[in-house]
Amino acid sequence: MSDNPYDLAEEAAARLRERLGLDRIDVALVLGSGWSSATEVLDPIASCELADLPGFSAPVVPGHGGRLIAVRTPGGRVAAIFTGRTHLYEGRGVDAVVHGVRTAAAAGASRIVLTNGCGGLDPNRPPGTVVLIADHLNLTGATPLRGARFVDLSEAYSRDLRDLARRVEPGLGEGVYVQFHGPQFETPAEVRMAGILGGDLVGMSTTLETIAAREAGMEVLGLSLVTNLAAGLSPVPLDHHDVQEAGQEAGPRLQRLVTGLLEVL
Repeated sequence: MSDNPYDLAEEAAARLRERLGLDRIDVALVLGSGWSSATEVLDPIASCELADLPGFSAPVVPGHGGRLIAVRTPGGRVAAIFTGRTHLYEGRGVDAVVHGVRTAAAAGASRIVLTNGCGGLDPNRPPGTVVLIADHLNLTGATPLRGARFVDLSEAYSRDLRDLARRVEPGLGEGVYVQFHGPQFETPAEVRMAGILGGDLVGMSTTLETIAAREAGMEVLGLSLVTNLAAGLSPVPLDHHDVQEAGQEAGPRLQRLVTGLLEVL
């Protein structure tokens, strides 16, 4: 395998097309914590283990699957659904975190949907609420860009795709997502800081993938599932089991949302 992350993505894309028997993919979805139930109502045309593709490894976080599923949309497009992702806190480096995004772009995808489970700062958005990401704050201190690669993030998350998402679910609100490094949950002081800086949602994924997607020229739709109130707002200690439980309870809604998005993307 190549040591160059862009060449490695090309290798993975070639293997992906071979394993799935496809010429290309048109759109990609990355399912984060709590979103795995969205695949239960889909009818795959092909699938493979992510770990079988160059540069990927089996997910280590409970609630993340390890398969790549291809489905055909009602409009005849091919969507590739990544049921797991690598997180920065796993210690494998930024290139591993964004490898799925780069692979999707190399396989032909021009649009990507990035989902996550997150802590919410607004008590009026209880667990189970889905929020469109309108912008982000990357507090990881990291970037997937190498050298003098200047990428415009004025519209990191596509306004047009947010409008399409509202055709599926008109009541979707928007917010600013703040990524911390993790794996520890944020402290109440860090949550207050995120709010002062303009954040509405806190989590441990997505922003680095968005930067890589924009570098590759893809349009990005970001969706956060509020799985718990953030530290200092939650009346109970935070636990990853609660994240999984919130995703299970929101399962039918997430299934309808993902199915609807596949009809319009």
